[in-house]
Order: sequence, then C-alpha cells, then structure tokens
Amino acid sequence: MRTSLRVAMGQMTSGDTHELNIATLDEMAARAREAGAELLALPEVAGLMNRNAAAAREMVVAADTDPFLARARALSAELGLWMQPGTVPVTGAEGKFRNHGVLIDDTGAVRAGYDKIHLFDVALEGQRPIGESKRFEAGTEGVVVETPWGRWGLSICYDLRFPGLYRDYAQAGAGLIFIPSAFTVPTGRAHWEVLLRARAIETGSFIIAAAQVGHHADGRETWGHSMIVDPWGEVLCDMGGEAPGLAVVDLDLRKVEAARAQIPSLTHDRVYRLRVV
Repeated sequence: MRTSLRVAMGQMTSGDTHELNIATLDEMAARAREAGAELLALPEVAGLMNRNAAAAREMVVAADTDPFLARARALSAELGLWMQPGTVPVTGAEGKFRNHGVLIDDTGAVRAGYDKIHLFDVALEGQRPIGESKRFEAGTEGVVVETPWGRWGLSICYDLRFPGLYRDYAQAGAGLIFIPSAFTVPTGRAHWEVLLRARAIETGSFIIAAAQVGHHADGRETWGHSMIVDPWGEVLCDMGGEAPGLAVVDLDLRKVEAARAQIPSLTHDRVYRLRVV
C-alpha cells in the first residue's frame, strides 16, 4: 500500500449551468496535475448549483450521461489523476434527484458511486426552512472503496453530523474520508471546523472536505473554509472563506495507523443497555 498521497483540493463558487462548472473543472484539473497531485477533490454540487426547480429539471440527467461527470472521467484518463469531483444532482425515482458523488481512478473509470444519505431538512433562525428531501431522495448505502492507498470512504455534507457513519467506515478500514460540502454561513461559522476535527479524531482518519464558497448565481451564500484534517485532529489546510482556489497538500498516510495504535477506540465498543428513569 502506498504511504504518501499528494492531494489537490478545489474550493469553488459553482454556477447554475454545467458549462460554467466544467470550465472550472478543466482549470483545476490542469493545475492539480501541474503541481504533481495524484488526487483532486471538489465540493458538493460542484457540477451544478441551481435551486430553480424548473430550470434544474431541464439540465439534470442520469449519472452515466451527466456532462460534468463525463468531463471529470475524461480528464482523469487524460491527466492520470484520481478524482473525487464533488457531487452533481442526477435523476432519481419518482421525479426527485439524487445528490451523487463518485470516485474516479487515473484511467477514467468510476470506482464507486455514493448518494447522500442524510438530507438537509433544517429550520435555521431568521431563514426560510431548507428542505432538501422535497427535491432529493436519500441514499441507502455507505460506500468504502479499495485504492492503492488503502480504503477510502465517501460521504457528503450533512452526513458530517452523523458520526455512526464515519465510525462504520473506519471500522471497515477506511483511513481517508471525503466530505464534499456546501455549508451555509451560519452553520459553517458555528460548527464546520469542530465537526470535521471531531470526525477525524473519532475515527483516526484523514478528512478531505472540499467546500463551496461565496455568493452563487442562484442566490445562495456558502461558508467555504475547505479543510484537510489529519487523524490526530490537526488542520493541515484551511482555504478560508473569501474566494475559490486550489490547495495542494502532502499526506503521510502512516499517521492513520499511528493514531489508531495510540488510541485504539475503534476496537473498544461495548454492548450496553439504555435505561431512562
């Protein structure tokens, strides 16, 4: 198993058409390859960020014909670059979409796909309720993928608040977990870093959390602060909340085994009963 990995992480302000975002993908993939990166990671809704339901329905297609994913596969093969290209909305059942992410290898093959399990249905103070489940269907499977660097886990944004998923991934051998995201500003300011560091510490895993940033064409504003966190909870990269960009970080994957050897909590589960008195 390879013990080092050079990661390029892209922070984006995604637009409301595939074409705009494909242009950003082209630029970031070229810069990642020029920097010697072996992996490019992008945010949630990297391929299309459009909350106008009628307009989105004209553009959203099945995963195997999505233009953003097709371009990501082509670039991975052309540049010899592994890619977790964030997520795209794709067609689902009963007229809904799926928030879909993939892992692409350096030949352009899709190694695995993942649909966001936990949907963002919240009521933030001072804002209109956000009901992701009105437009999207929930995924039903966690996904861990075999790679030359060991096992990697796939998750998306609001999944971050459900630590059981990440514990399952770590206990299945995942030493690196993706959390492509588009956090709101209020929740990002209050919770983003502490949740990412908690998931890394709890699982002894690297966390790669590429994020959306800034003001978007569809009216949304996102927090940014794309982060990479190591298995001890150290923030290796924070891209800030001002602008899109690309960061390149070298990971020493031996830190996973080292962290888990020092605090082997993944092997310390106990069966217990819960009493309410």
